[in-house]
Amino acid sequence: MSHFSYQDGVLHAESTSLPAIADQFGTPTYVYSKAALLANFASYADACAGRDALICYAMKANSNLAILDLLAREGAGFDIVSGGELLRVLAAGGDPRKVIFSGVGKTVDEIRLALSHDILCFNVESIPELHRINQVAGEMGKTAPVSLRVNPNVDAKTHPYIATGLKANKFGVAFDDALDTYRAAASLPHLQVVGIDCHIGSQLLDDAPLLEALDKVIELIDTLAAEGLTIHHLDMGGGIGINYGEAGEAEPVPVGDYLRRVFARIDAWRAEKYDGKPIKVAFEPGRSIVGDTGLLLTRVEFLKPGTEKNFCIVDAAMNDLMRPALYQAWMAVQPVVPHAGETVTYDVVGPVCESGDWLARERALAVNAGDLLAVMQAGAYGLTMSSNYNTRGRAAEVMVDGDKVHLIRKRENPADLFALESVIK
Repeated sequence: MSHFSYQDGVLHAESTSLPAIADQFGTPTYVYSKAALLANFASYADACAGRDALICYAMKANSNLAILDLLAREGAGFDIVSGGELLRVLAAGGDPRKVIFSGVGKTVDEIRLALSHDILCFNVESIPELHRINQVAGEMGKTAPVSLRVNPNVDAKTHPYIATGLKANKFGVAFDDALDTYRAAASLPHLQVVGIDCHIGSQLLDDAPLLEALDKVIELIDTLAAEGLTIHHLDMGGGIGINYGEAGEAEPVPVGDYLRRVFARIDAWRAEKYDGKPIKVAFEPGRSIVGDTGLLLTRVEFLKPGTEKNFCIVDAAMNDLMRPALYQAWMAVQPVVPHAGETVTYDVVGPVCESGDWLARERALAVNAGDLLAVMQAGAYGLTMSSNYNTRGRAAEVMVDGDKVHLIRKRENPADLFALESVIK
């Protein structure tokens, strides 16, 4: 069920009209549905009910404090990739004991911060990182819980920028090197090996690559067990995608179906090899939690006809929503108040001084200057990937709860952008 729908000819978020939001908060503005967010998280939580499982939201997808707070109240953990993201979790009231720290370049200060808050686990991606964590933990008089992110060399069949499980990717420890790396981890005095992690990519619509990766991880756990190395949790990462509405685009695998297949495979394995003894399972969903919970609301500034292309120039730009320019991503664009009239094929572009500044290409729209448009499925990798290029303040963010609208991030103004700068005197 979509929580964005036309009511009396006007696009609404839950029970609130988008023109009313534009009137109150201006444009461009990110608009999120609280009900959609909670429903998406529940799809994971319900499938994990009765099991020793932890859903760690991958907050790089959208790290607004209001979203983190809502998910923390539902029992979510968090997958982080920086010290700043850990501080966001703490500011939102999240439990650091439910935090998994991923990423290939953890600094000494970030490791120290994470250890000071007793996070659940570091997902380690190289032998030098093992030694760095061991050194920092020793200096602090602590033992650091670690899991190795294993790269299974499985093709996720997704955009190359968001594929993470192949030998050519920077992420993880190569599968063929994993055994020796676990041996190295076990030998270091200030580390405790607690788990294994695998994440092969993002925006997967088919779970077959994920299940292939699971089989390889299970094989490695058995090899480690034979050497006396017990793995206490299995982290299958995230990656399940959403439907962005492009013609012919496949529907993503339902979360519940995917998790049922994962648990069936794990249950059969544990019954066969470990007398049914369960293993804790973790997941790191991001886009599938928040992607379809938001849209970017923007206003048409000008219509510019051309001999080869027609341009619909809006007040949102690549600095607000980077996915189209960065990934050539297709995103649906809908008129907030559709009106009759002949459609014209436009490229929907922003005011940033780059030819790569576009949000949608070749869209048939019946639109006038001043109209509102909604870029749909923009809840993931929108504000978190935004910038201040061209000294443009980042968009406002609002959360809709039925007929109530909450401002959860103020719009930046130019003075905010140069407040940290100074001239030479």
